[in-house]
Amino acid sequence: MRKHAMALGGAGLMLGVSLMAVQAQDLTAAVPDAPAFAAQSQPNFVSLSDILEYKALPEYHEPAWVTSKYVDAGTLPPVAERLPKEPLVYKTGDMPDGIGVYGDTMRHVIGGRPEGWNYIGGQSQGWGGIDIGLSECLTRTGPLFEVKADELEPMPNLAKSWEWSEDGHELTMHLIEGAKWSDGAPFTADDVMFYWNDNVLDQNVSPLNGATPETFGVGTTLEALDDYTIKWTFKEVRPAQYLYAMAYGTFCPGPSHILKPEHPKYSSNTYEQYKNAFPPEYMNIPVMGAWVPVEYRPDDIVVMRRNPYYWKVDEAGNQLPYLNEMHYRLSTWADRDVQAVAGSGDFSNLEQAESFVESLKRSAEDSAPARLQFGARTIGYSLDFNLSANGWGEPDERGQAVRELNRNLDFRKAISIAIDRQRLGDSLVRGPFTAIYPGGLFDGTAFYDKASTVYYPFDLAAANNLLDGIGLTDTDGNGIRNYPDGGADVEITLLANTEYGTDTNLAEGVIAMMEPLGLRVIANFQQGNARDDMQQSGQFDWHIRRQGSEMVSVVQGTANLAPTGPRTSWFHRAGTGDVLDLLPFEQELVDTVNAFIATSDNAERVDLMKKFQHTFTENVYSVGLTQYPGALIINKRFANIPAGAPIFMFNWAEDNIMRERVFVPTDKQGNYELHPETLPGAPGSDGAM
Repeated sequence: MRKHAMALGGAGLMLGVSLMAVQAQDLTAAVPDAPAFAAQSQPNFVSLSDILEYKALPEYHEPAWVTSKYVDAGTLPPVAERLPKEPLVYKTGDMPDGIGVYGDTMRHVIGGRPEGWNYIGGQSQGWGGIDIGLSECLTRTGPLFEVKADELEPMPNLAKSWEWSEDGHELTMHLIEGAKWSDGAPFTADDVMFYWNDNVLDQNVSPLNGATPETFGVGTTLEALDDYTIKWTFKEVRPAQYLYAMAYGTFCPGPSHILKPEHPKYSSNTYEQYKNAFPPEYMNIPVMGAWVPVEYRPDDIVVMRRNPYYWKVDEAGNQLPYLNEMHYRLSTWADRDVQAVAGSGDFSNLEQAESFVESLKRSAEDSAPARLQFGARTIGYSLDFNLSANGWGEPDERGQAVRELNRNLDFRKAISIAIDRQRLGDSLVRGPFTAIYPGGLFDGTAFYDKASTVYYPFDLAAANNLLDGIGLTDTDGNGIRNYPDGGADVEITLLANTEYGTDTNLAEGVIAMMEPLGLRVIANFQQGNARDDMQQSGQFDWHIRRQGSEMVSVVQGTANLAPTGPRTSWFHRAGTGDVLDLLPFEQELVDTVNAFIATSDNAERVDLMKKFQHTFTENVYSVGLTQYPGALIINKRFANIPAGAPIFMFNWAEDNIMRERVFVPTDKQGNYELHPETLPGAPGSDGAM
């Protein structure tokens, strides 16, 4: 450590010189306007009460083959007995094509690979909508893109209603009564409490999508009052913001009757054994979602069949989903777009800008099997710095030195202005798609304020001057800057996801743009799950990250906007002793975000996000790279696709379009089902019943 410690001390001595130089030269400019893009579609805005309600209906129906093959044979109870006391009812008026018919399959193609089915234990199901189809959460936010702004709040889901105490510190939630897991076991508060006590609160478990106790507020507690009532107690007064955190993917309970016996608290298993207790070969894992996995072929396909105990219906009493089967072909993310456009796949979130032009050309043909629906610019990428200097990820001597640099404002400014964002965006796709992204909130969110955004435009000469000013110079003549006092070359690793071409293309662009700055940046390209594990554990210097919903909606994932707790940030988490070593401006961000969470005054919230945006961008908390719109590619045979559904806003399009109420008219149905007229079998059994 001696060589780098001396070098960093030298850098600190020169910081005052650098600051005086910066004061003499204003490096900022106005944020360029995004190019106009006429192809963006708009939603039809409705009230929450127009979408759904909970009530008992006089009669219920199901596919005729379910009745004849299973109910009449005595292997399945009648549909009315499988539904809750008051099922969730989707209203016909909000269905673009009305009440649907049963049958057919939605064929997905994904680039991920399932690790297993223990979502709450930290296993990935491969993304691409698999986990969204399996999981149900206390609240729901995906469809909120079509809800009127003045009525915006999370939709009820497993929690059908809730009320606040008079002092605003307690929130009592009422769970849907009589709902069942896909194997017929009752869903109760026991499932909720197992998720909370033994997964979220247990620091040895890392639920997928990163739920931590701080996600729901520091000091928050949860208790079960009875089988269908739970009570939250918050330090803040009426923190309605946390209702959004109770949606996908941070409060989706798992089947405690299956998972609990494998948890180390209730068995002799290690935590690693608990996480991996349900590998992808384990079929028929009980779910609350609309479809159940019944077949898995490695590097080929995952097949899911309709859940006979699904707890949602339409106004005619038809048990949902309408679609009998879901396919997930295990290929690549780029192939997902290709197959959806060609018609051999049915659905894709066109999120890789490199595929835009070819997809548009193909979909414009009269014979095209799929249609493209572009939304707002809600896909954006950033370059994030690891800002923990007290042990997160256990960095070696080189890594620790890089983190000290990352915490230097002039260093972050130099990196930002050395990146030519226009050229970076054009390298992905030319045309009116990409826009310069300074960082922080996206310009498509209602909370974005251009005047509060500090933008450091491309200026390579100024970037070099900044690095000179903090004592990083090439002292050995090899073209790479050295740490002060005869220190080593400045070498930085850049973590990126190889499963997405856009991620690696942006990483390669950043690496190339650092060369004229005299920094050696080394690619650390990892497949999705491995990349996520390294990021979650702090094993990176920099990483390329596609921004989450917090930068799009602000009200979803709000706690992730800043290190509001030891494990809420994507790039600055607690190190030794579970302590966060926050920089002064980070504390300002934390205070601003906490104030936003604590208030329900819309005017105050707008002002707080202006302050947040200014603090974030002025201090180059992360480097915005580019942002662009995504497009929903959907086969033309599908009905009930909402207008203006974005591929990403509060959640991904697989949730936004409410797949459980999507259907295919009888005259357009294809012969795609691999397991026709079958239902899921017993948990762990071999395939469909």
